[in-house]
Amino acid sequence: MFNKRIKIKELLQQDPDSYREAEQVTVMGWVRTFRNNQFIALNDGSTNTNLQVVATLGMFDESLLKRITTSASLKITGTVVPSVGKGQRLEVKAETIEILGDSDAEAYPLQPKKHSLEFLREKAHLRFRTNTFGSVFRVRHALAFAVHKFFNEKGFVYLHTPIITASDAEGAGEMFRVTTLPFESTPKNEDGSVNFKEDFFGKSTNLTVSGQLEGELGATAFGEIYTFGPTFRAENSNTARHLAEFWMIEPEMAFYDLEDNANLAEEFIRYIIRYVLENNREDLDFLAQRLADEEKQLSQDKRSEMGLIEKLEFVLNNDFQRLSYTEAIDILKDSNHNKKKKFQYPITGWGMDLQSEHERYLVEKHFKKPVILMNYPASIKAFYMRINEDGKTVAAMDILAPGIGEIVGGSQREERLDVLLEKMEKMGISEEELWWYLDTRRFGTVPHAGFGLGFERMIQFVTGMSNIRDVIAFPRTPKSAEF
Repeated sequence: MFNKRIKIKELLQQDPDSYREAEQVTVMGWVRTFRNNQFIALNDGSTNTNLQVVATLGMFDESLLKRITTSASLKITGTVVPSVGKGQRLEVKAETIEILGDSDAEAYPLQPKKHSLEFLREKAHLRFRTNTFGSVFRVRHALAFAVHKFFNEKGFVYLHTPIITASDAEGAGEMFRVTTLPFESTPKNEDGSVNFKEDFFGKSTNLTVSGQLEGELGATAFGEIYTFGPTFRAENSNTARHLAEFWMIEPEMAFYDLEDNANLAEEFIRYIIRYVLENNREDLDFLAQRLADEEKQLSQDKRSEMGLIEKLEFVLNNDFQRLSYTEAIDILKDSNHNKKKKFQYPITGWGMDLQSEHERYLVEKHFKKPVILMNYPASIKAFYMRINEDGKTVAAMDILAPGIGEIVGGSQREERLDVLLEKMEKMGISEEELWWYLDTRRFGTVPHAGFGLGFERMIQFVTGMSNIRDVIAFPRTPKSAEF
């Protein structure tokens, strides 16, 4: 029976003396290495640490031993004995070895050596089997679990918002169209436009860029909701920070203002980082060493001032720096970096949209801690953000993190129907298409707020991985939809 096996992580945590003499265990996994026709390094994905299995010389058939190759899968029954080798307290002395799946050692693309991350992206179907990606995806799992745990403990309702939508929450127009219309003979109206009445949904539909607008509907009934699902952006950006398909966590809260919103986001970030530090320390230690080794190849000025664990603990132990967009512009304008023309995008003054390099300067050079920027110019922000009393800024906030820049974007939402309608008209957003959204302002409107956290960017921050394609299982990017 396969369910009699013990996972390697569980086995390695036990005391070898707790096993009676001749007490049998069954382990299963994939071969990492096989040395001297005797020592099998077995891994089952529960931990990066391999279990050493000893195949006593002369005990097993030569034809069987030849099949114990890198990545072959084995079922092994044997006895637990204290290990005399370095780095492990126990090992398993094999009594029976069964090959569950052969692996052609010559053809298997991941040999027991270091491979570049670029090479491993081309082998995304197998890269989970490496230590780096084993750690990254166990951490990803833990972070996802912590997200649900945090909001559940606070009494939020988990709302599944639609992936197919007829609205563009961000207003940027970078959306993937969903259609069943034939490409070769698309039905047209008299004016040459596409006749969507013949399409599956009877109107133009897209993959969602955000669950926020539907999330607001839930918040105005349940008080507090969160969404956690895939979102899609057809932005033609082939960078280490962008994906076409990514996951977003979007809480929406009734009876919240901008400060409540910022407080919740800061508490949330701290909570999920603490959870991973407490529950995935082995993986984080491995990733911290990987990052330290990687940074040794960089010049001194490009190395991080803190190690990975140190950075995560620093976030837990220090309040985030809060300041207004206006204050940030003044700091950037007066910085030596700007005066010496080191920014690719010069600081032109109030009203400009901050770039990643400006956000990272504030976080990494000026304050040296996470930053919450608040109250942005209305002209550079979305229609749903609440206009402040000054009439020129909105109650928006971004949380900026070391290494990656913006990690959270949020705002207090515009709850005043007349103000919202005026903004929508100015921005050319159809009142008819968003009639359902406007109803929340007609029937018992309340001050409310919310934010979105890009899950992959959060994983980057926690794991130290520099490319966002290395923290999602199968990255979707311009001209690439492999696997």
